[in-house]
Amino acid sequence: MAGEKITGDAHADEDRLEGNLEEQSQLGGPLWALANAGPNLRESAALSAEADLSELARDGRPRAVVLAGVGTAARTGDILSTVAGPRCPVPIVPHRSAGIPGWVGAGDVVLAVSGSGHSPEALAAAEAAARRGARLVAIGAPDSELQAVAERARAPFVAVPRRAPALQSLWALAIPVLLAGRALGLVPVTEADIAETAQRLDDDAERCRPDADSFVNPAKEMAMNLSGTIPVVWGSSPLAGVAAWRFGDMLAANARYPVVAGELAEAGRGRVGLLDGPFGSLLERDIFADEDDAAARLRLIVLRDDGLEGDDTIPKPDTRRADAIVDLAQQRNLPVTVVNAEGGCALERLASLIAIPDFTSIYLAFAHGFDPMKVPAVAEMKDIVVQRGE
Repeated sequence: MAGEKITGDAHADEDRLEGNLEEQSQLGGPLWALANAGPNLRESAALSAEADLSELARDGRPRAVVLAGVGTAARTGDILSTVAGPRCPVPIVPHRSAGIPGWVGAGDVVLAVSGSGHSPEALAAAEAAARRGARLVAIGAPDSELQAVAERARAPFVAVPRRAPALQSLWALAIPVLLAGRALGLVPVTEADIAETAQRLDDDAERCRPDADSFVNPAKEMAMNLSGTIPVVWGSSPLAGVAAWRFGDMLAANARYPVVAGELAEAGRGRVGLLDGPFGSLLERDIFADEDDAAARLRLIVLRDDGLEGDDTIPKPDTRRADAIVDLAQQRNLPVTVVNAEGGCALERLASLIAIPDFTSIYLAFAHGFDPMKVPAVAEMKDIVVQRGE
């Protein structure tokens, strides 16, 4: 079934995709991992409390915070930065390669994050932080190399059980990062925020459960709409931009879909030209063209965050670009999906923009007969890298 061709017959494709969804979703695996995001978030919060991150505050506010990690681990740094917001008193610096920046020293904090606890980038960063006297927090799998490095450095370690690949463990890894930020006085995340976000993830998992038909399951419906298209995912604000990049990660890794993702403020400076490109506007489409030979078309997904009502402590997002991009797509007869952020805090609003798209990527993979837990190209690339390094 892998890589089945989209025929152009909408009804036939819908029947085939729905059949694949029902057959493949019984496999559990990645759907189970996403369905447990809420419980994993709560467990991770409890494990962070046991690690006593409060000792980070003993030396006062740091000069900077460096988040060291790659892949999903790096996305936790994006979450920390966007939840901290524009008024964060210190810079939060992502670092996606081995080691740490040359300027890092005793006045800084390094958060080394690795779902497996064996990432070379996180390990090198933790070791470098310990040598330079920076405050270190390590987050990853228990009984791993990263834990050993943290113990040698006498640094806090949050042991996050690895029950699924890191890609499907975003919230379990992100919560210790956020709570480390809270201990440093950088993010105003409360216990109520954590509880509400976990409940949001529970509720969305219930809505996206495998036995719910596509007309009541928003993730299945979005997967059906995306099938055979080139997704363009734009977030309307910095917070929504993080969700957009996350959706791009998930679509590429799980469904093997090419995707353009980012924050609309940047996309509006040039990438909006995609709407008029060969995969964009349908206005000039040849009505006599063979549907089977027609090029795939863009589908625009706008993740929209209009800010919190009544919160005057941070600037409200500028919604004019989101309105404009939807209007432009509709004028060109391009399909548009808008997902609106919901919730009473930044963390919950972010979760509301991530949860359903996460499930969508899995259902889209199932619709094409792919197993999201097995990505041959990734394993083959790792083998080639190891062989050439010998």
